[in-house]
Amino acid sequence: MGYRIGFGIDFHQLIEDREFWLGGVKIQYPKGALGHSDADVLLHAICDAILGAACLGDIGVHFPDTDNSFKNIDSKILLQKTYDLVKQRGYSIVNIDSTICLQSPKIKNYVPQMQEAIAGILSIEAEDVSIKATTTEKMGFVGREEGLVAYATVLLEK
Repeated sequence: MGYRIGFGIDFHQLIEDREFWLGGVKIQYPKGALGHSDADVLLHAICDAILGAACLGDIGVHFPDTDNSFKNIDSKILLQKTYDLVKQRGYSIVNIDSTICLQSPKIKNYVPQMQEAIAGILSIEAEDVSIKATTTEKMGFVGREEGLVAYATVLLEK
């Protein structure tokens, strides 16, 4: 069996009056992430980790923000398309470990829904999708609630 590990990271600015999507789940909050798609930083980081593990470039290579067909697209679709790319090469997902950095809102109550959404797309069990969250103790752009960051590591198996 061949194993490959990938790492992904994504950043988005937070702005007023935009829907806030995280891990494929809509979260009620007065701010949302700004981006060409729905700006779901967690799903974007997971896509990059999957693509990196398979040596397929990054999310911008496959879904460029210069392509209007991806304007406001649901990032769950991008995750599905990413997974399809690695499946075609004979890979499956073993597990995901991720961390979201945001000052607020608190996302603990949304994590099970996120795990289910991601696992359902990637044909794995929810227990194989680790989602953690942390603040930056009010430091930097995350601490000032100007943006958020997500990190993801993915293990693929051939």
